[in-house]
Amino acid sequence: MNLSDFTHSAYIAGLSGGLLIGTAAAMFVLLNGRIAGISGILAGLIQADKGDKIWRIMFLLGLVASPFVYQIAFDPPAVTIDAGTAQLIIAGLLVGLGTRYAAGCTSGHGVCGISRGSMRSIVATLTFMMAGFITVYLTRHLLGL
Repeated sequence: MNLSDFTHSAYIAGLSGGLLIGTAAAMFVLLNGRIAGISGILAGLIQADKGDKIWRIMFLLGLVASPFVYQIAFDPPAVTIDAGTAQLIIAGLLVGLGTRYAAGCTSGHGVCGISRGSMRSIVATLTFMMAGFITVYLTRHLLGL
């Protein structure tokens, strides 16, 4: 893919999505006093008391339901997954492990932490990004996968 593959509507969709995510994260912290980090919300669900579980479940259900709502409202782009089941399972486990070591996920560090000026989140996000760049370079250019 090169830059000519992007259309004006892709920029608008990206900007709109970023604005929605940023607005939602800001509202979440302002209204609830909590960071909208998905791994923390999910982990807290395991140990939460009853009153704390409801908002966590609703938040996670919203994440799961939103692609279906989008599909009803818009014509979704075609999605192709080139990885096999084993690769997806290994990738998921590595993401979980990385999330644990980084004390948070990309949403917690990248969206919420950086906006608060957290140095830990800046370093974590730079590490996430660099690991992604290196992985893509190795798998696509050196290994030809």
